[in-house]
Amino acid sequence: MAESKDLQKIVERAVSQALEQQLPKLRAELVQRVLAELPEAGAPAAGAGAPVQGNLVQAVSSIHAGTTQKEILRALLDAGKAYAARLALFVVKAGAATGWQGRGFGDEESVKDFALDMNAGPIAHAVQNRIVTPGNIAEMDSRFVERFGGPENEQILVLPLVLKDKLAALLYADGGAEGLLDASALELLVMATSSWLEVASLRKQTQKEIVESASAPAPPPMQTVSSFADPFAAHTPKHTAAKVAGPEPAAEVVEVGHAASAGAAASAPATAADPFAGMTATDADTHRKAQRFARLLVDEIKLYNQAKVAEGRRHKDLYDRLKEDIEKSRSTYQKRYGSSVAAGGNYFQKEVVRSLAEDDLAVMGTNFHL
Repeated sequence: MAESKDLQKIVERAVSQALEQQLPKLRAELVQRVLAELPEAGAPAAGAGAPVQGNLVQAVSSIHAGTTQKEILRALLDAGKAYAARLALFVVKAGAATGWQGRGFGDEESVKDFALDMNAGPIAHAVQNRIVTPGNIAEMDSRFVERFGGPENEQILVLPLVLKDKLAALLYADGGAEGLLDASALELLVMATSSWLEVASLRKQTQKEIVESASAPAPPPMQTVSSFADPFAAHTPKHTAAKVAGPEPAAEVVEVGHAASAGAAASAPATAADPFAGMTATDADTHRKAQRFARLLVDEIKLYNQAKVAEGRRHKDLYDRLKEDIEKSRSTYQKRYGSSVAAGGNYFQKEVVRSLAEDDLAVMGTNFHL
């Protein structure tokens, strides 16, 4: 019986690895087959204004061609014009959604700083459930309709853009006068944008860590709510300045500015929140950098091995499935911090257990050791 279970485990692992190796090829073939079945240019599907979908691959490619967060987001809006007559991207911060850029409204900046009503039916539903939400223009607040009007057929779509499990933005779409609105295509573009923003953010942070480690020691950096780079950090909505402060929802991706950090530091003793308060500034800075670098390395492992992580957690053999990636990242970490004052912190091992195994050491398997 035991031999049978061992054999089954080996076969499952072999099949899983084979599928993962073939997945990119299978995905490409599937896309081509689906596109082959779609209507050709000049022969739209049933329904007024149905868009030609043969350029979906090119649309995703244009998003993935972006190297900065602004380029990626602009590519989303530009690509989305083939699948909706009007598009607007709203930033979600501090419990509010404010306009960033739009397409099809006459001017790209026409929606900038517009405060979207978060209680409007489709908006609230998309925020609460993190899913694509269709609706009627009548469900939007009257200010939006008065300023921008509505589509001819009254149908709208709200798509949440989620980064690192946090709601970062909302994409509003409607068919305008011609009724051009393809929910499936827009959902695919938003998903492609979300995944590529995460990749771009990880790359940027890794490069930053490399530069920081090569430079002279600096004062301890300001603490942030999230280590994930905010694509809308430079976008400060005008109408939120006078908003009454309150608890921020967990779904936000918000970086704390220098003034806010300084205020927090003045109002509470550093020792209450800083585990490195008893160290010199240089040593504390090294420990913080080691922690952040370990987090970046493990985040990258998780991002590129989501299927293996899920299977490893289920079968409690996560280390065996990710051994090559873990050991490569461990080597990278050791080269940088293995001989530093942070070596005793064992941050890489701790981050592997915290992030990959969700603090359950048994999930790593018997071959993993702290």
